[in-house]
Amino acid sequence: MRVLLSTYGSRGDVEPMLALAVRLRALGADARLCAPPDFAGLAVGLGVSFVPVGRPVRPMVTGTTPPSAKGLPERAAEWVSAQFETVIAAAEGCDVVVGGGMMPVAERSAAERLGVRHVYVTFQQITLPSPFRAPLARAGRAFPPEVTDNRALWELDAKDIGELFGPTLNDHRASLGMSIVDDVRDHVYTDTPWLATDPTLDPWRETSDVDVVQTGAWILDDDPPLPSELEEFLDAGAPPVYVGFGSMAAHAPGLRSPEDVARAVIEAIRARGRRVVVGRGWADLALIDDEPDCFAVGEVNQQALFRRTAAVVHHGGAGTTMTATRSGAPQVVVPQAVDQPYWAGRVAELGIGVAHDGSVPTAESLSAALETALTPATRERATTVAAAIRADGATVAANLLLDRSA
Repeated sequence: MRVLLSTYGSRGDVEPMLALAVRLRALGADARLCAPPDFAGLAVGLGVSFVPVGRPVRPMVTGTTPPSAKGLPERAAEWVSAQFETVIAAAEGCDVVVGGGMMPVAERSAAERLGVRHVYVTFQQITLPSPFRAPLARAGRAFPPEVTDNRALWELDAKDIGELFGPTLNDHRASLGMSIVDDVRDHVYTDTPWLATDPTLDPWRETSDVDVVQTGAWILDDDPPLPSELEEFLDAGAPPVYVGFGSMAAHAPGLRSPEDVARAVIEAIRARGRRVVVGRGWADLALIDDEPDCFAVGEVNQQALFRRTAAVVHHGGAGTTMTATRSGAPQVVVPQAVDQPYWAGRVAELGIGVAHDGSVPTAESLSAALETALTPATRERATTVAAAIRADGATVAANLLLDRSA
C-alpha cells in the first residue's frame, strides 16, 4: 500500500505527517510526504520520501514585511495552482491521499482523479465547524459585527473560503474534466474529517455538523540526543525555564522587537531565581548577556529537553503545546495568532499552566505568570495530565488507513 501525505505550513503542520509516515512504514506501507521545501532535510533524515510543494515557508514568515491582506486572493490562487501542479503528480500510484495543513485544496481532486480514498486531517479543532464556537476571522476579512450566531458565522466562513479558493480550484478541476465544487470548505474537509489531537488536551464535542474521527495526536518519537553543551548546562544546576516561540516571526504581534522580548523573558525568569534556556526559533531570540545562567539553542529535541525544565514559556503552537503537556512541564503560553489563543485557554483550563494576558510579554507580566506556573500545585497537575496523554495517535491513524483501504 502507498500513501501520499500532503501538507503545507510550519513545523507543527509537517512533523505530525512525518510521525504518520514513520508509523506507516513500520507497518509495511509506503508513505510519501508532500510539504514545503524547508522540511526536506527533516524528512530525508527520517528516511521518508519527500516531494517539495510551493514556496519555502520560512522566508515568507520571517521577511521584513509580513504578507498583507491586500494580496491574499492572489496568494490563494498561486497556492492552489502550486498544489495542483505538484500533488496531482505526487499522488500517482498511491492508494490513499491524506491532506492537511493550510487549506489542502488539491488533495481531494487528486484522489478523485485516481479513484482512491481521500482523508482530510486537522491538527487543531478550531478549523472545524461547530455550533459551540465561532470560526477564526481571516486576515482582511473580518466578520460583520452584527452577526453573532455561531452557525451564521460558519456560513460566512464557508463563503469566504469559497471566494478565496473556489475560482482557481474549479478552473483546475474543469481542465481535468472534473465537476465544479460549490462549497469549497466542505469539499476539502469532507463529511468525516480526522482530528489528530489528544482527547485530554483537546476534547471534541460531538455535533451534527461534522462526523469527526479523533485519532489522538501524531507524535514523532524521533529521539536524537541533546547537544553535549546543553547537557552540561542542564547538569550544572537546577532545572531551567525554557522560552521559545517556534516558527513565529519577529513581526508577530508580541515579537516585533526580539531583543526586548528576550530581555523581558530572561529578566522575569531570573527574578524567579531560575536559570534560562532560550530557543532561538524563527524570531532569532538571543541571549542578552554572557552570564552563565543562560543558554541558547537552535533546533533541539524538545521532548527530551522539556522533561528537564521547571517550566516552558512558548507561543502556543499545537505541536509545542502537545510536547510540553506530554512532558509534564508547567507552561506559560504567550499566544501570538491563529489557534494559539485556543491552546493557551486549554492550558489554563486544565490547570497545567497560565495563559498570558495578551501577545506582548513584559518582565512584570511574565514574572506574574511564572509565579503561578512554578508552584508545586501546577507541577503536580501537569504531571497528572501528562500521564493521561495518549502516545498512540499515529498508530491509530495508520491502522485506520490500512484497515479501511484493504
